[in-house]
Amino acid sequence: MSKIIKPYKDSHLGKKEQVATMFDNISKNYDGLNRVISFGIDVSWRKKVVKLVSKNNPQQILDIATGTGDLALMMSQLNPKKIIGLDISEGMLEVGKQKITKANLTEQIEMVVGDSENMPFDDNTFDAITVSFGVRNFANLDKGLTEIRRVLKPNGTFVILETSNPTKFPFKQGYKFYTSFILPIIGKIFSKDKIAYSYLCESANSFPFGDALDNILKKNGFINTEYKPVTFGVATIYSATK
Repeated sequence: MSKIIKPYKDSHLGKKEQVATMFDNISKNYDGLNRVISFGIDVSWRKKVVKLVSKNNPQQILDIATGTGDLALMMSQLNPKKIIGLDISEGMLEVGKQKITKANLTEQIEMVVGDSENMPFDDNTFDAITVSFGVRNFANLDKGLTEIRRVLKPNGTFVILETSNPTKFPFKQGYKFYTSFILPIIGKIFSKDKIAYSYLCESANSFPFGDALDNILKKNGFINTEYKPVTFGVATIYSATK
């Protein structure tokens, strides 16, 4: 398991509290900066997630680490009865609520402040659960995955979209340079929180991916696990069932 990386190394707060504070700080310009940093490719990755989720025609969907609700909004096209977006950052959720209101989807999408490791939902509640760019921010990955499995219905779909590291030349070297030097500079220039994007890059570079994360899913009781790298391996989409 990778070492625990926190946003603010000189803070006495735990990772969970630090992550919430960090995302509160960057919530106002998160969407715009994200599009710039990913060159907009993250939109196509989320579309692939929606396609995987759609296979079982889910009626109750939980989007963990929903942030400003990008994935939740995209999944509304599947016309489920309910989508709940869960996040520990109230700042990010407030931005998401504005987007949901603008899209006239307040009846379908509900934004909830909550902890992925201790969720306020009954066992076997959701047909599908998604996490996009959020599992690496879990304070305790195993505990978070166990909790996800608890609230997922039997045969329900679990999909993760997360950053990963390209393994082939020259993408491996180019990605390492981009995330180590270019992204932190962009973040410091355009973000209110000068540390946030350094943390996001560091956590992305050190988080287990590919076979490693697939094995962690299996260890936590998920079955039918599969994963597929996208865009030369800078991100990976994982799917599993309960």
